[in-house]
Amino acid sequence: MLRKLFIALAGTALVSTALAQVVDAVKETGKAAAESTKQGADEAQGAVHSGPKKALDKTKGKVHKAKAKYHRHKAKAAADAAVH
Repeated sequence: MLRKLFIALAGTALVSTALAQVVDAVKETGKAAAESTKQGADEAQGAVHSGPKKALDKTKGKVHKAKAKYHRHKAKAAADAAVH
């Protein structure tokens, strides 16, 4: 009876750990998608503006692009951790 309990607890611990890593991967993927959307919006605004606003919007777009890349990297690392 005690052995079955330990096996059940070990299985539960493994599943909960894997689930936590998958949740992290999903969150990071969502953040990456949001940053990519913001990047596209800022680049579109930069295309229609002129002068200082255009440069500001393009710079914001680059920042969002960098953030999206960071979140994609974290999502990939979390997915790899969930598999291994």
